[in-house]
Amino acid sequence: MKKKIKVDTPQAKQRVEKIIPILKRTYPEAKIALNWDQPWNLLVAVILSAQCTDTRVNMVTKDLFRKYHSPQDYLNVDIEELQEDIKTTGFFRNKAKNIRGAAKKLIDDFDGKVPDSMENLLTLPGVGRKTANCILGNAYGIPGITCDTHVIRLSRRLGLSENSDPVKLEFDLMEIVPQRKWGGWTMFSHYIIWHGRRICKARKPDCEHCPISKYCPSSHNPDLW
Repeated sequence: MKKKIKVDTPQAKQRVEKIIPILKRTYPEAKIALNWDQPWNLLVAVILSAQCTDTRVNMVTKDLFRKYHSPQDYLNVDIEELQEDIKTTGFFRNKAKNIRGAAKKLIDDFDGKVPDSMENLLTLPGVGRKTANCILGNAYGIPGITCDTHVIRLSRRLGLSENSDPVKLEFDLMEIVPQRKWGGWTMFSHYIIWHGRRICKARKPDCEHCPISKYCPSSHNPDLW
């Protein structure tokens, strides 16, 4: 069993203030990996990204966004056709159901527009806090922490939170990560995700080349990975 790092909130806050500027310099081009051009397309892409790589989603949405331009377009075709269009992203039946459910909800309750509040976003089928924060931060510039697998893993390794539950982790991070400084909650998510994909990988983090290793309590300690 892996050891747990005991989290001290004041120390975690100080650690965040050390690592964010470094990650900002290391990944100046950090942004969401999904391709999108409007809030609705971003919502569709995020729904498709569940249990699927961003690369695969971008391959699928390249054609999907040419075929479907609005929420109504997704309701104008048989669900079997939509399922076939998104099949390679996996779990395509449930994803097609959520996309169509979200499209109908937007048309019925929000004039066909993706809402810009957490409360309203959470009323859409297939949308949880992680998806809502992604939409708010990237489409509307409203700070939000997206707790994906990389953020969960690195937050524990860095001693920022003991929680692996995304919602509990989100609230832990909101206490120690500046809401707007250094790009705020949204860019913190991007920096952590980019670092998790490039350096601090799941099975074998590259501590030798990690720019924040001296601030990481798990650095060079496999028992804490």
